[in-house]
Amino acid sequence: MISDYIAGNATLVEVLLCIPIVLIALSVHECAHGYAAYKMGDPTARNFGRLTLNPIKHLDPIGTICMLFLGFGWAKPVPVNVRNFNKPKKGMALTALAGPLSNLLLALLGVLFLSVLDIIYLTVPSLNESLPFGAIGVWQLSLLDGATMAYKLYWVLGNFFYLFHILNISLAIFNLLPIPPLDGSRLAMLYLPDKLYFKLMQYEQIIQIVLLVGLFTGVLSKPLGYLAVGLSDLMSYIHEFLVGLAL
Repeated sequence: MISDYIAGNATLVEVLLCIPIVLIALSVHECAHGYAAYKMGDPTARNFGRLTLNPIKHLDPIGTICMLFLGFGWAKPVPVNVRNFNKPKKGMALTALAGPLSNLLLALLGVLFLSVLDIIYLTVPSLNESLPFGAIGVWQLSLLDGATMAYKLYWVLGNFFYLFHILNISLAIFNLLPIPPLDGSRLAMLYLPDKLYFKLMQYEQIIQIVLLVGLFTGVLSKPLGYLAVGLSDLMSYIHEFLVGLAL
């Protein structure tokens, strides 16, 4: 379904379902950054009120729009003072890693909820007696007159958790790119010489413009979409295993 967003084929229902997902994904991502920094001795994020899941504190307008309509985006970076870390490079890298890692954990949570939904579907006759089973990744639009209210609820929840897991995957993958100002560039600090790293940081605004062009033209969003689908397919094995185990 991430390919639908990249191709501009997402339905209105899917876009509406994405709004709370994006708010959750971006808020948890940034809060994870701040919490990791706080645990390693830097209270800057806490002092700026960023140790919160309140999306108003975290959302970047352009990054949120990109996340909703392209499947990839970002929030306002959490302020970090590396001088508060005992080991600045390591502290910054772990702080950066906390965001994408939190999204991968949320994606796994989404897959677990999908598994529960499908187990219920296969064991409740009123749900599956007249309409076909929709496995992960192939949910059908079944909000039809002939569908029962229970099936409609099942469809909405199924789509929500499917989008929940794949949008969190895409957010994690995108932010791991070693491009300023994304989290991957902070991880690259561990391996690049300081002189080269800070030289790249001088061009952060220019690089961000190039990044936006790459997203909106599909040059960057399409290959990232393939990666997101690939990781989603990998997680689908967890879904299939859990469903098979329960049945």
